[in-house]
Amino acid sequence: MCKKIFIAATGQHCGKTTTSLSLIHLARSRYKRVGFIKPMGPKLASYHGRDIDVDAALISQVYGMEDDLEYMSPVVIQSHTTRDVLEGKIASADMLQKIKNAVAVLEQKCDFLIIEGAGHAGVGAVVGLSNADIAAELDAPVLVVTSSGVGSVIDDLSLNLALFRAAGADVRMVLPNKLIAEKRERTLRYLQLAFKDQDFLVMGGFNYSPILADPPLNHLADLLGLELRATEEQAAQIIHHVQLGAAAAQRVVDILMPSTLLIVTSSRDELLVMISTLYHLPEFQPKIGGLLITGVAPVAAIVQRVLDDAGIPYMRTDATTAQAFTAINEYVSKIRAEDKKKIALVQKLAESELSFDTIDQIF
Repeated sequence: MCKKIFIAATGQHCGKTTTSLSLIHLARSRYKRVGFIKPMGPKLASYHGRDIDVDAALISQVYGMEDDLEYMSPVVIQSHTTRDVLEGKIASADMLQKIKNAVAVLEQKCDFLIIEGAGHAGVGAVVGLSNADIAAELDAPVLVVTSSGVGSVIDDLSLNLALFRAAGADVRMVLPNKLIAEKRERTLRYLQLAFKDQDFLVMGGFNYSPILADPPLNHLADLLGLELRATEEQAAQIIHHVQLGAAAAQRVVDILMPSTLLIVTSSRDELLVMISTLYHLPEFQPKIGGLLITGVAPVAAIVQRVLDDAGIPYMRTDATTAQAFTAINEYVSKIRAEDKKKIALVQKLAESELSFDTIDQIF
């Protein structure tokens, strides 16, 4: 008999996909056949000639599940899907049947199946298939991933639990995630007290990790649609800080933090030259993750020669410093299959921070 777990969340960016990656890694040490499905995918990707959800593509790449690809993303929400459902051109019942058929196949092929929802309990209600509805229809017990904190987590979880219970879904575990290490035990204690009379377990997830939370340099280049002048190793470096090169050159250097992307306008010749020169020095390389050179004014020819000679990773944009900083500041990094360092860390942390024995017993 196949064991199923429906991974839900109380909102965006709580860590559903990280949890799925972790559980598959842990389950593979105990179960011979481990599978994954994203029943309803809101984010389209083209992978192996198929339109599937990006998370299904990620899991397939990381764990070599290409043989099951046709079942891993049975319903993908296209740009027109919502309108077609509301206008009666697509029936919710037909989408649900596709999902059930795919799960039925995977249940036959797997001993352990991760079913990853598309967000909080209500996501999908617009097409008549919320996460709560799908979990109930698949008879899959639910693990809810939350953010860190106490008050906001209790509020968000209370709303989500109401929807799951109204749909008849079986919530068995709550996994607070991205916990502040020094507050971990205290946070979990208060959450456990808040839900002590409920029929589910509150168990700690991952501690907050800058390596997992922050983006590699190449993600930021993709975000901004810019060419990145960097080696493969430089492009994969994780950017932990973004700073504006607005102060005097020496002051900018004095306040550089580890793995910084420095945003500098193209007219700041002295700062561009200084940072490029410092990049040669071993004590400064760990601090300088790269440069984002902004503005419409061309970079002076001699400055360009210094940049190229330094081998410092950089991007060039006509956008203003404010526009570039805002875009980066609002970006939330998602793990990609090529992020080997992040994936390896997720798997390593899963072995020490998640109790798979407990999860396996409850589900």
